[in-house]
This record gives sequence, structure tokens and C-alpha cells, in this order.
Amino acid sequence: MSNWTPQDWKSKPIVQDVIYEDQAHVDRVLNKLNRLPPMVSASEVDNLRKQLKQAALGESFLLQGGDCAELFDYCSQDPIEAKLKVLLQMSLVLTWGARTPVVRIARMAGQYAKPRSSPMEMHEGKEIHSFRGDNVNGYEPTDRKPDPERLLGAYFHSAATLNYVRTLLDSGFADLHEPSKWNLSHVRSENVKREYEKIVQQLTDSLDFMKTIGADNGNSNALNSVDFFVSHEALLLDYEASLTRLLTSPTSNEKKWYNTGSHFLWIGDRTRQPDGAHVEYMRGIENPIGIKVGPTTVPEDLIFLLNTVNPNKEIGKVTLITRFGADKVEKFLPQHIEAVRQSGHIPVWVCDPMHGNTKTAASGNLKTRHFIDIIQELSQTFRVHKECSSKLNGVHFELTGDSVTECIGGSMDLRDTDLSTNYQTHCDPRLNYEQSLDVAFLIAKYYENERKNKDFPNL
Repeated sequence: MSNWTPQDWKSKPIVQDVIYEDQAHVDRVLNKLNRLPPMVSASEVDNLRKQLKQAALGESFLLQGGDCAELFDYCSQDPIEAKLKVLLQMSLVLTWGARTPVVRIARMAGQYAKPRSSPMEMHEGKEIHSFRGDNVNGYEPTDRKPDPERLLGAYFHSAATLNYVRTLLDSGFADLHEPSKWNLSHVRSENVKREYEKIVQQLTDSLDFMKTIGADNGNSNALNSVDFFVSHEALLLDYEASLTRLLTSPTSNEKKWYNTGSHFLWIGDRTRQPDGAHVEYMRGIENPIGIKVGPTTVPEDLIFLLNTVNPNKEIGKVTLITRFGADKVEKFLPQHIEAVRQSGHIPVWVCDPMHGNTKTAASGNLKTRHFIDIIQELSQTFRVHKECSSKLNGVHFELTGDSVTECIGGSMDLRDTDLSTNYQTHCDPRLNYEQSLDVAFLIAKYYENERKNKDFPNL
């Protein structure tokens, strides 16, 4: 990859790009971004690469989750703590239930852009720019003109978010000696609360036992903190290229290109053209990358993509994030699994049961997702992998740590009529705090039942 540069993508056809009125202004912003310091280090990226290799080999499990599209307003103490807390609690439930290490990647500290089916939309009889995310334009119809200064806003909000996440983790926020301090005040369902408290009690008893026999003296880093990584969709390539730096790899001691704005990046359903600009950019960076795989993904194209972005077939370099929809898993997933197996690539197989299951609520004006559809796609993906002698290595959710009402169902039994109670998303509907724990418990139970040679729990 020695002849690749972060600007090579400009020679390829691009989709989902942003047209600004003042190119000189854009250039000034990009020059500034080029001079700003990295947000993540090469050693952190290499560490994630190692952990994802273990996930690809079935020795750990990937949990990836967060907002559909972050807002700059989410860069605040309470939203950051809430999101971090729900991901840590989910990972604790998964670790306990699956008896396997969990790799934690948040959709945060950079997930500000969103792809759109059309760059323009009609509002009150007038054509305006579609909302493309806080790093492009504002949500209010009067604030839709793309503004390059928002790219700088994305950098500083990402840096502040990441800084506070690190501060929390360094301050013992994830200390397994104190899991009972992870407040469950949001949880309205007594069943979910009891399930979680039971796990916490069993965990605490185990830690007490380890301490009694001298196996845990309170100084174990594995129990006091966790590795926590951030990710976003690589959509705005000018921004991504400006944060791509030639750094010395701690693993190989060679100079390599790292995207220093995030640990992990992915390309979506709309930007994975094999000859396109986004694939050209992604093939050159050292970071682990994700590729969304859906019903429109031709198996032969997928293999061409894998060969392009990972020609050396490094295990776990690529995460394949499948998102078919609950009724399409059995039709499409087996052919993708078989094509990848024949190619010799060993990716991290991840299920995103959110994106293929978006519907319009009965009220007719809100997007929603049904919890049962999400669980059905997840169930079928587990089962199809098993039937194809493969293994699901992780899950990818759009979720929040807040008590929003955007998805229907779950232990709270949210209904269509409840959606307007606290519907906050400017993008796609997210699992709320309680629904997120529901999913973690179901996956934990699956692994518990698998150890007892049973099938996926009846959902």
C-alpha cells in the first residue's frame, strides 16, 4: 500500500458528497483540520485490530452500538454517561451469559453525518437541502445550507466526547468491583431489573470469592477498567482524509496510514460501490473497517470488495455487518457466508437487526421499528450461521441510554400510541435503555442455552 495516499479517492466516482457554495472556505477548514492533533493513537487502533481478530476466530464477541446520527448537543455529560453506561451494562450481561470477552465499540464521537436518498427535499412548497447531519447542516429548515465550519465543529465535539469517555473510564466508571453502582433508576420493568440484579449479585459473589482466595487483590486492570473504542460511518471523505496521518505502527514498526479521527470506520449500503471513492479511501487505512451487507449485495461483488480492501486476507481486518430485514435473512445470508468461505477471507460476522426493519408507525408520520422484528432477525442470523457451520461474532445496534420511545415492544410493551411520548431522534428510531438490556439478556440466554445444547430461546 506504499503508493496509496489519502487523496487518491478523488480520482474515483463519488456518491453522497456535499456541494458547498464557497470552495475557498472549505479549503481553509480542511487546512485547519490537517494541522489539528490526532484523536486516537496508532497503538489503540492496533489493539482493536488484535481484539477483532479474536472475534473473527470466535474467541470473543463484538458489541457495537450508539446513535443513528449524533447531534452536537449530545456532547454533554448526561448523554455521554448514559450511552457509556448502557453499553457497559450490556457487555457485562453478554460476558456473563456467553462466558466470552466482549469487544466494545460505540457509534459515538464522530457519527454526525447521515446518507440521504436525495440531497434535496420539499418543505412548505419550497425545495431545501435535506438534513445531512450536524457536520453538514442544521436540522431546522432555515439552517439547511451546507456549512464547512461544521466540519471543525465535528472535530471538536468528537474530541470533547472522547476526552470525557476516557476520563470516566480512568476514574473507575467501568470498575467491575462496583457494578451495583451502575444506577438502574431508568428501568421501569421489574423483570429486567431483577434479571440484571441477579447477574450483578452472582458477579459480586464471584469477585468476593476471588478476593478471599487471593486471586483478586483489587489491582487487576481487567476488573478496574475496560477497553472502549469509538466508530462512525466514513461518509465525508474530505474530513476523513484530513485526519489520516502517516504514523509508525507499534506492531510492525513501519510507517502506515491511520485514520486518527476514530478507531473503526464503516461504509454503508449506499457507498460500497467497488470502483467508488469510499472503497478507494478505505482500502488504504490501517484501521479495521466495516462493510454493510444487505439484500442488494451481490456475493461476487462482496468478494471483489473484500479483495480490494483486504488483499492480504488479514483475519478480522474487515467486519461484515449484515442487515437484511427479518424476512430476508434465510434467503440471502447463506449465499454470502458460502461466498466468503470460498474466498478464504475470515471477517468478523456481525448482525445489524435494525436497518432492515424500519417501518412507518400506524399514526403515519413517525418511523419506528418493532422489537419482535429486531429479535427475529437476530434469531435467524444466529441460526443460519450455525446451520452453515459459521458463527455470528457480534451485534450492531442503534441505541441510546435514555428512555426514548422510538421502537415498539420490548419488556416495556411500548405501542404505536406511546411513540409521541418521548420521540427524539432526527434520524432512525433507536432502542431505548431498557430495550437494549432486553436484547443483551436474550443473547446471554441464547449462549446459556447453547452450552446446554438447546436452540435459540423461544422469543
